Amino acid sequence: MKTELLIEQLNPTESNLIVEGAGAGKDLFLSGIYMQSEVENRNGRRYPLAEITEAVANANIRIKESNGIFGELDHPQSLNINLDRISHVITEMKMVGNDAIGKAKIIPTPMGQIARTLIESGAKVGVSSRGAGQVNESVVSGFSFVTVDLVAQPSAPGAVPDSIYESLMNNSHGKEAVSLTEQVRHDPKAQAFLQKEILKFLSDLNWKKR
Repeated sequence: MKTELLIEQLNPTESNLIVEGAGAGKDLFLSGIYMQSEVENRNGRRYPLAEITEAVANANIRIKESNGIFGELDHPQSLNINLDRISHVITEMKMVGNDAIGKAKIIPTPMGQIARTLIESGAKVGVSSRGAGQVNESVVSGFSFVTVDLVAQPSAPGAVPDSIYESLMNNSHGKEAVSLTEQVRHDPKAQAFLQKEILKFLSDLNWKKR
């Protein structure tokens, strides 16, 4: 049986994502349902409870060994985790009934700064689990969990983060802005200023698209 890339998305309502912590200098976490078992998802696939339970157990081993599992802003069509697109780190994963409940910390990378700005601006994000496995008559087996990514909702998945990042890098001062996010990660006042400037950039970007 052929192993294939498996990407399953949950919108904000389905994942019940809760934002924990906000404001300058405060850590920002996203907690909620990251994966589900024993239900047919929108892709017509069903994950047995044993598959998700094992995936969570393996995830916890990785979290313990590496202090977390990196995830990206918008999921790629591959199993690789791209260092330049990391936005968060998964710090907790547990089973509650048929659901895998996770907690992730938004980190101050360029993509993490974009994710934080979107969330603190009131944007709703969903989650997208990524892994590999076999599918036989819609039932998944041999599931190998890779990570959970953040995706834009309700627009086309990934459209907002991709367009923002592309516009930022094409901007005359875009590369400087990305470099700046790296430099201010330990300075709350500088982070607050940077967040304000990013909000201005996003507002200007939306105006230009009209």
